[in-house]
Amino acid sequence: MQTVILDMEGMTIEALVAVARQGAEARLSAAAEARIAAGRKLVDRWVREERRIYGVTTGFGALSDVAISGKDTRRLQENILMSHAAGVGSLLDAETVRAVMTLRVKDFARGHSGIRLETAQRLLDLLNRGVVPVIPEKGSVGASGDLAPLAHLALVLLGKGEAFHNGRRMSGEAALKASGLAPIRLESAEGLALVNGTQVMTAIGALSVHDARQLSRLTDIAAAMTLEVLMGSRTEFNPKIHQVRPHPGQIAAAANMERITRGSEIISSHSDCSRIQDAYTLRCSPQVHGATKDAIAYCRRVIETELNASTGNPLIFAESEEFLLGGNFHGQPVALAMDFMGIAVAELANISERRIERLVNPMLSGLPAFLVSDGGLNSGFMIAQYTAAALVSENKVLAHPASVDSIPTSANKEDHVSMGTIAARKGREIVANTENVIAIELLCAAQALDLFTNLKPGEGTLAAYQAIRRVIPHLDTDRFLAADIAAMRDLMRNGAILGAVEERVGELA
Repeated sequence: MQTVILDMEGMTIEALVAVARQGAEARLSAAAEARIAAGRKLVDRWVREERRIYGVTTGFGALSDVAISGKDTRRLQENILMSHAAGVGSLLDAETVRAVMTLRVKDFARGHSGIRLETAQRLLDLLNRGVVPVIPEKGSVGASGDLAPLAHLALVLLGKGEAFHNGRRMSGEAALKASGLAPIRLESAEGLALVNGTQVMTAIGALSVHDARQLSRLTDIAAAMTLEVLMGSRTEFNPKIHQVRPHPGQIAAAANMERITRGSEIISSHSDCSRIQDAYTLRCSPQVHGATKDAIAYCRRVIETELNASTGNPLIFAESEEFLLGGNFHGQPVALAMDFMGIAVAELANISERRIERLVNPMLSGLPAFLVSDGGLNSGFMIAQYTAAALVSENKVLAHPASVDSIPTSANKEDHVSMGTIAARKGREIVANTENVIAIELLCAAQALDLFTNLKPGEGTLAAYQAIRRVIPHLDTDRFLAADIAAMRDLMRNGAILGAVEERVGELA
């Protein structure tokens, strides 16, 4: 089994996906353990000296002026978790929770939190033994960290709250017992260290960026297939066009689609036709897809910076023996990036839905209405286009940026917040909606390609078509179409289509 080492730097989105989705083990490096121990040693000394330190010997937020006596410091740590675990709504899925747990310990590994090594290791034990804390997805405003969801997570360390173990929901105490662990008792500073950070928005963002990047390549495949069956031209992929407007994503999208359609007899068969130019949804696909690729690349840089950041408060610097109060818990970088990603991915759905309309509309395609025989008796892909339209419309609502809003909290002490976790959740939903739209385009394009029995499609197009037809048959007469969409979605997620195309034409950008 793969092991992901948590250290000062080096965390990538791919490593996080390995832990969250593939069950890789996460482990602290020896250097990380030493940094955590050094930071904790300093906190213990300051507590003995009765230093006044926010969240360690004081209350939190607007109550930071309230001094906490030494005898109450342990109680304070439990109280912060109990009081802050005020989340509501649907639960975060298991893979997201696993990503959050990994990133929480990754933050500790940098040595700036003041947490005990024992506590950080116990959170890793939960992760590696398959305990998934129950975390409601709503309640964070994206500043002071993801307080509510992280409190739900941390409660399980104390044998409180709830968790899943082997798929069964149970009390935190039962989950610890089932995994062979005992509850721990938090010491000074640890309650705040556990809840103060951007790990929930960052975890959701990281998994979404990973999925969006794969989806952008699948969108190139879908558009290339559609261009072929709609008798489009490969001229728009000519590298000379894109070299004079050298956006990296545009160049990459054009190169992808040029390779996918290379060797197409379908395209060469109408080289002398009277059409001057293709519709924008075909001709401008490199420009539109490329802009989204560039946006995803930017979001990836932001997220990977956050994966390797210290986002607590206060921050402990053991080498200089100081603590500094700041605002690294503020989620604005992630909030802006996730709003941007949502808008960018929504555009993939927008242009794809317009290509779907061209595929099913006989006045635009020259193909059978709704791509099925015996139209009228059969509706074919008529309502699949409705579904795509509904998803695109929903995306337009979700694309409204969350990061432009702020509501003061904690008696106006925390008077500007990022709403970054909302931005991340919206971005994730847009990616899921767009995935379904691209699945519908791939279904329609494969159905249309069945009509070209005497002409060979492009190398990549043929590979994608064959991967699809190994699982999803041609639609002869109406059938339960939701099952076909779900099957296509599975082929997209498990890499069957992308893998088949890349095996034929090389890795897509």
